[in-house]
Amino acid sequence: MTRVTIQDLRDARYCLAGVRPWFRRHGFDWQAFLDSGIEADRLRITGDALVEPVITIAEQREACDGRA
Repeated sequence: MTRVTIQDLRDARYCLAGVRPWFRRHGFDWQAFLDSGIEADRLRITGDALVEPVITIAEQREACDGRA
């Protein structure tokens, strides 16, 4: 299962000042996310298309990590 991290948001060049309120609106714990990331499926269930680029980056990162 893919886990999205803060680094994935940075790599997607998302504005963290905008992401934090987005997390709050969707009932996600920002500090828990910073500490351990969040499952991609939890982001997908929001129905927000903006999560897909970040999930793609996380999937690519995990695929590269798995090859090492």
